[in-house]
Order: sequence, then C-alpha cells, then structure tokens
Amino acid sequence: MLYDYIIENFKYGEPIFFGELPGKSKDYLRQEIKKLVDDGILERLYNGVYYLSYRTVLGTKGKVSIDKYIEKRYLETEGKTKGYITGFQLVNQYGFTTQIPSCYEICSNEATTRYRRQEIDGNTLIIYKPVKDVDYRNKSAMQFLDLMSFLDKYSEISGSEQKRKIKKFVNINKVDFQIVKEYLPLYPDKVYRRIYEGGMMGELV
Repeated sequence: MLYDYIIENFKYGEPIFFGELPGKSKDYLRQEIKKLVDDGILERLYNGVYYLSYRTVLGTKGKVSIDKYIEKRYLETEGKTKGYITGFQLVNQYGFTTQIPSCYEICSNEATTRYRRQEIDGNTLIIYKPVKDVDYRNKSAMQFLDLMSFLDKYSEISGSEQKRKIKKFVNINKVDFQIVKEYLPLYPDKVYRRIYEGGMMGELV
C-alpha cells in the first residue's frame, strides 16, 4: 500500500514529491494520493508535493520543513549536488552579519529563469540560475565567488576579522582555487578586488 510505503520512507514534515512515490501508473498514483489527502493523512503543499499530517507538541497543525524542501527540491537529489545557498543567507550563515535573512536565496540547476521568486507555506524563496551547472566538484568554488560578491553589501565586519572568516570559509568548504580562477571572469570585477582584500590572492597564483 502507498500509505505503508510513505510511513516507512518519510518523516513528519518532510516534503514528499510525486516522482518519489511508486505506483502502477501516474493516474493510479494520483488517485491514491487524493484518497490520502481527503482522509487527512497527507497534506498538499502544492500540486505534486505533499507531507504527512501531524500535530506538534503544542497541539498545533504541523508544517512542512522548509529547509528539507529546499534541500530536496534545489540542493541535492539522490546524492547528486545541484545547488547551494547564496546571498544574504550565505553571508549570515558564515558569521559576516548577525541580521536574520527575510527570505531564502538559492542558486540551483533547477532554475529555469535567471531569477524567480517562490512562496512556500509563508516562506519566500528566491532561486537564481547559476553561471555554470552546479555539481559536487564546483559547488564550493561558486559559493565562494558568490560570497565575495555579496560582502561589500551585507558584511557587518571588516579588516582582520573579515579575512579570518573568509579563510575559515575556504578551509571548511575546501574551496578549489583552480575552479575559482576559471570562473572568476564570469563574475563582476569587484569580486577580484574583494579576493585581494580578503588576503586570498596567493591562492589564485
């Protein structure tokens, strides 16, 4: 039964994409999903994306995990890297600002246009098309170049503290500077300057 498969393979709050589910045919699968939604077992996030109905410890209706949705939809599928977090959220994640992002910014191969805005269960997602298709090999280099392009606008720190955090980012993510050097011409000139100011020029030589 479809219900048994879902219970065994998905956690509460985890998004369930139509393509992840087994079925004799797509029409049959749609009918089975509709029954589960009508019975209150599944919640429909939007057409083709669902999650198990549940209650929180406070007794309120549970919601889908937006982080898990972003991960499965835009960042990684079956172990294959296809995107990364970028923008203000990236700058915040690595401690360059303490301000909380008002939306999620993602660079993903799933983007069909240069820029798209999506509303998911009260959350705003902005999805960008990457300068090159993202994979496990180039992800950290592209994320580093994005970071360099956003620091002027978003960073609350400067000088030696900023340099320290840039180097920490490079070390944590094992940034491949051969790829950085290859992709650098695809980014604005200010990125080259920021790399220089961040004490990373030696890595490009």
